[in-house]
Amino acid sequence: MALAAACTGPALAASPATPLPIGKVQGSGERSPYEGKPVTVEAMVTADMRDGLGGVYVQDAGDGDAATSDALFVRLPDGQAVQVGQWLRISGTVQEQAAGKGGQSLTTLQADKVTAVASRAAPAVTVIEAVPADWEALEGMQVRIVAPLTLAGQDGLQRFGELTAAFGDRLWQPSEVAAAGSPEQAAVIADNARRRLRLDDGSSKRDPGGVSYLAEGVVLRTGAQLSEVQGIVDQRYDGDYRLQLTAPLKVSGDLRPLQPPTVAGGLRIAAFNLENYFNGDGKGGGYPTLRGAKTAEQQAAQQAKLITTIRSLGADVAALMELENDGYGPGSAIDQLVRALNEGQGKDGDWKFVDAKQGPGDNPIRVGIIYRSAKLSPVGKPAVLEREPFGERSRVPLAQAFRMGRNGAPFVVVANHFKSKGCSDASGADADQNDGQGCWNATRVASARLLHQWLQSDPTGSGSKDTVLLGDFNAYAMEDPIRTLNTDGWQDAFKVAGVAQPYSYVYNGLTGRLDHALLSPGMAARLKGAAEWHTNADEADDAGYQGRNVPGPWRSSDHDPLLLGFEP
Repeated sequence: MALAAACTGPALAASPATPLPIGKVQGSGERSPYEGKPVTVEAMVTADMRDGLGGVYVQDAGDGDAATSDALFVRLPDGQAVQVGQWLRISGTVQEQAAGKGGQSLTTLQADKVTAVASRAAPAVTVIEAVPADWEALEGMQVRIVAPLTLAGQDGLQRFGELTAAFGDRLWQPSEVAAAGSPEQAAVIADNARRRLRLDDGSSKRDPGGVSYLAEGVVLRTGAQLSEVQGIVDQRYDGDYRLQLTAPLKVSGDLRPLQPPTVAGGLRIAAFNLENYFNGDGKGGGYPTLRGAKTAEQQAAQQAKLITTIRSLGADVAALMELENDGYGPGSAIDQLVRALNEGQGKDGDWKFVDAKQGPGDNPIRVGIIYRSAKLSPVGKPAVLEREPFGERSRVPLAQAFRMGRNGAPFVVVANHFKSKGCSDASGADADQNDGQGCWNATRVASARLLHQWLQSDPTGSGSKDTVLLGDFNAYAMEDPIRTLNTDGWQDAFKVAGVAQPYSYVYNGLTGRLDHALLSPGMAARLKGAAEWHTNADEADDAGYQGRNVPGPWRSSDHDPLLLGFEP
């Protein structure tokens, strides 16, 4: 971002044309009434972003009409010498620069003559105290936001140098809080669009390797509060309005939860998507693998983060997702993980894994269950459901019954991982229905129905009706697969526990849950508490083992782990 720059170039040329107020050039609509016509304006350079965006922003004293912007984006002649704070007379042709697939555009002046004029008072910076009713009326203008702003997402930070902010609180996935196709969902979508604002680095360059608006070493977590937000209102790329920042951000309220949450109850059950835990050939070689770590060094860093997370949760049993599907023998991914959990733990090194003999399923990734053998005893044998849509699409579920101590009531843990929302090969009912549920929704619904039917047959042979479904269902809380299971009697553990606004995943600036804990009525009666440990979803991607590798559990995965407490 160039906040002030002077370039060598040709002398400033004079222009005899009578200048127009920029408000007249901009007009009150989305496109300039002078589009394609020559105009002259007199204005001050407020930001020089030629290096990143190919132009400068200029602003005049205003025309007194709040419905029109008093600023323009200007493309100068090659080599033109100007600097921030300089007043100029600029002649050129008005153009509308495409800024989105919906016909949005950025009014631009393609300059052919530029001359310096006498300095005058700098245009006032517009102070924004609430969501503007019309961003178009501020296009190109200097603004300072004093309204509360929350960091909603940072998916684009490493690639594009941009953040997603929200006026007020977080932006929620519409189908996390409202049923697909409902008026309530439409209201959430509209509210998200109204409150969303991109914060950008004044450059279209990819992979910037750092941005000037963030202080070195700042801990950036989704949900943090942003202040001292100042920049130029802009519209480009995806049609969303954005602020090209001209001053550093102040970030607060971003403290990491150093300790896992506490839940009541003598029996603790966790669920955790490991985000592709692969271990090469199990002997330190075999990299890169199909997924996950690309080197043995990366795998060691990934494993250290996962071990820290699992140990800290203090669970008695954990359902795991995205384990490499490479058997259960020495050197397998699940064997290596459990060995690492037990290493150096003395009497607490009692973790074991449920051995399903093969698979489950033949997908490259699978689910698994690990447990503390000093506290829990398996009841019966593990059970798997290897029938479509489980297998090629949804990962095969794994069920195992346990008992705590000699007299504990048996309960069943079911690890699940439904088909993702990606649209590769999706067709028919599985194609995106444009209802916010993504692709493969029909397959996920069929998975939910078959899962429920299977569990009615007591597949573990334990005789227990106390069951907890855990895992990554790739569906938000109000989407069809979860609602189908709710209708069949499976209760949301977080709703039963009275947890307000739970979340485990942030995608594209929207917060929600793909990870769920669903309880049979008997298990719901035993529930004492439910929580998530927000070590991952709020963190920047590069905090993980493939980036900066921030020490500790931070960004060990892209999903947050869940922790439940029950009466034994």
